Amino acid sequence: MKHGTSDRKIGPLTAEEYIEKGKSFHGSMAPGLLIGGFMVDYARKNLPGGEFFDVISETGHCLPDAVQLLTPCTIGNGWLKIIDTGRFAITFYDKSTGDGVRVYLDPKKLESWEEINSWFFRLKPKKEQDSEKLVAEIIDAGPEILSHEPVKVRSDFPARPHKEHIVLCSSCGEAYPEGHGEKCMGCSGLLPFI
Repeated sequence: MKHGTSDRKIGPLTAEEYIEKGKSFHGSMAPGLLIGGFMVDYARKNLPGGEFFDVISETGHCLPDAVQLLTPCTIGNGWLKIIDTGRFAITFYDKSTGDGVRVYLDPKKLESWEEINSWFFRLKPKKEQDSEKLVAEIIDAGPEILSHEPVKVRSDFPARPHKEHIVLCSSCGEAYPEGHGEKCMGCSGLLPFI
C-alpha cells in the first residue's frame, strides 16, 4: 500500500513535518534519519510499560539524531548512549527494570524495496541514487521494514557516572575530572592535535 507524505505519521508529526524538522536539526534529510524516525515511533509503541526510559543506539550515524528529535533522550543528558556495533538498531528500555525493546532495520524485509535496499547495502554510489524515490520508498515502507525483539538490559550496564572532583591540569592549567589521572586527557595525548 502506498502512502503520501501527508498521511504517514512519525510520532506526532506528519512525514512532511518530520522531514522539515530533520533538515533543520541534522542539516539534511538523510535516509537514515528518516528511517530512524519510524524506528523511534515503532520502539515507543512496543516499549513494555514504564514512563522513564533510556535509549541505546547501535550506530553513531543518523539514528541518534532521530532519537533526539522525537524524545527527551539526548547524548547531553545521558539518556541516549551510543554503543557503535555498526548495526542500524536502537533499544528503548525502562530505566529501573531494564525491560525494553530493540528495533532494527531488517535486511530480510528490504527485498521488495529496491531503492532502500540499494542505499542500505551501498549497491550504488550516492551520486547515482534517486534521492526522491528513496525518500518516497522510505515513507511508503514506514515500519514495514523494521523488526523488533524484547530485551533486558543488564543491571550492571553503566549509568551516567557521578560527577567527579574537578582539579587543574599541571600541564595546561585547564579544569578536568580528577579520576582521569595526573594530567587532563588532552595533555595525555587523547586529542588529535599536533
